Order: sequence, then structure tokens, then C-alpha cells
Amino acid sequence: MALTAGLAALLLAGCTAGSGTDGGGKGFAGALPGRDRPAATPTPTPTPTPTGPYVALGDSYTAGLKIAPQTGEPRGCSRSSVNYPSLVAKELGLGPGQFRDVSCSGAVTGDLTGPQRTDGGVNPAQLDALTSATRLVTLGIGGNDAGFADVLTECAKENLVDAVKGLIGDGRSDSPCRDHYVSGGTDRIRGKVDAAGDRLGQALQEIRRRSPQARVYVVGYPALLPADPAGCAPVLGRGLAGADLGFLTEEEQQLNGMLRKRAEAAGAVFVDAAAPSAGHDMCAGEAARWIEPPFPAPGLAPVHPNAKGQQAMAAAVLKAVRG
Repeated sequence: MALTAGLAALLLAGCTAGSGTDGGGKGFAGALPGRDRPAATPTPTPTPTPTGPYVALGDSYTAGLKIAPQTGEPRGCSRSSVNYPSLVAKELGLGPGQFRDVSCSGAVTGDLTGPQRTDGGVNPAQLDALTSATRLVTLGIGGNDAGFADVLTECAKENLVDAVKGLIGDGRSDSPCRDHYVSGGTDRIRGKVDAAGDRLGQALQEIRRRSPQARVYVVGYPALLPADPAGCAPVLGRGLAGADLGFLTEEEQQLNGMLRKRAEAAGAVFVDAAAPSAGHDMCAGEAARWIEPPFPAPGLAPVHPNAKGQQAMAAAVLKAVRG
């Protein structure tokens, strides 16, 4: 898989003489002339929209897996020239020398600081693209650390096994996938999310060290499933229990919550991609969906953003950047 609080500095303007530490403008003998008026409210100075250099980091949700046209090296990273970083760079008027996209499909947080091997070559450690001159960074990562692709496959398998149990009269579960991952109050997926959060926190510190003047945006994941699981029946059939679809939604919310928490702790900005994607999940109609279902349109990646999804994520990033 492949991610807000602003970093804007508030410059105090128009402070009056009564804004000091004199107890609200009163001296020892009571109100003084010109000191009993309320202090003027500080006016925040808008932070200029960052220009380049811009570096994009992340996994397949950033890279734009299988979305044509594909570009860049190594080819195994499956970067699209119309992924959200490319669209953001274009909208900001950044030329090739001011923009580097080093995102890579399949990336985990460890690939930010170490090389990643792909079927089409090795992608260098993504943070190596950063310099002291970098002024804008976007980062979308964490889903692969939590193993979300494997979770979806495992959920389908557990539901199939549960269905067979029902046929032989062995009893069925309301949520076989949840039963598989949650035992004795321990949620194994959330354990992986928490571990990814620790690594992400360290990576954000390293980004700040390498590019101290950069504004950093952690981009969350768009909503994969609708709020009402019943809406998935026409697309997913009855293969997954409604309770398990709800469980998967909860786990994605946990992932996005971790990304937000880590971003804010590091002084970065969290970009919410889930809220604007409501109603455009994998179970929406073909014309409305931004995420492809397990059986996607020809040439596209299952359970990944399509071109419209990348456009929507670009819009969310630009809204945050322009703040």
C-alpha cells in the first residue's frame, strides 16, 4: 500500500501596549490611561505556499501502481506520471529539476532508510533524495507494514473456511476474520500498526534532520470500504461477512489515526484522504469509485487508487499545502 495540523508560524501583528504582563492593563493603583482596552487579537500571517525542491516518498498508493503512463526507474516501483505527487508538482509549477518522486510500490517504512529490491531493479533508500535545499516533502506509507494486502487475502480465506464449516454443520462465526486476528484482547494487526508508527516517527525525525527547512506532509490512505458494509454486496458478493467488512474499516481507521498522531508529534501536517473519498470506495459504481475492487478494471491494480483517486489525493494535498 501503499497519508491536519499546520506548520504555519504565527507572527504577532499589531500588538498594543496593553498586551504585556501587567494583569490585563491595570497598574498597582487601578486602570491607567490607554491601558484598559483589550489587546488586539494577533493576526496570523499566511504561510507562503512552498515551492521546490519537492521530494515525494511513499508506497504504491503514492507511486500510482499500474496507472498509465508509467515512468521512472527502477521500473519495478511502478510509478505513474499522473500520480498525486506529479499532479501536485505540476500544479505548483515545479519543473523536473525541482521535483523528485522516489516512491515505490511495495515499500515499507524500512525502505525509507534502506534500499528496496523490486522485480525491475533496486530503489535506493528514499530518504537519500532529501537535501538541505528541499522545501516540500510528502510521505505516504505504512499500509505494507501492517500487511493490509495479506489481511484482505486472509479475510477472504477465513470467510471461505467458515462457509464450509457451515455446510458441514460445524457452526459459523459472525466475523471469522476478526476471530483470526483478535484473540485474548490482542489485535495482531494493530500491533503491526503500532510498530510501524515507531519506525515512522524515527523516519520523520530523520527527514527533519536532512531537510530542516522543508514543510512535511504525511498523506493518509483513502477509504477502501463504505460506512455501510451492505453497499459492498453488489461488488464483493457474500464472500465477506458484513461484520468483517466493518472490522477492516476499523483497522484502516486505526492506521490513519497512527499516521495522524505521528505526523502531529513530529510537527508535520497530516493530509486526510479518507474523508474526501467517502462514497468513492471500491464498492462504489465504476463511474464513482476512486479505489479499484478486487477484480479491477482492465490494466489497473486491485484495491488501489485509479487515476481519479490519484487526482483526488492530489487535491487533498494541494488544499493542505495551500492551507
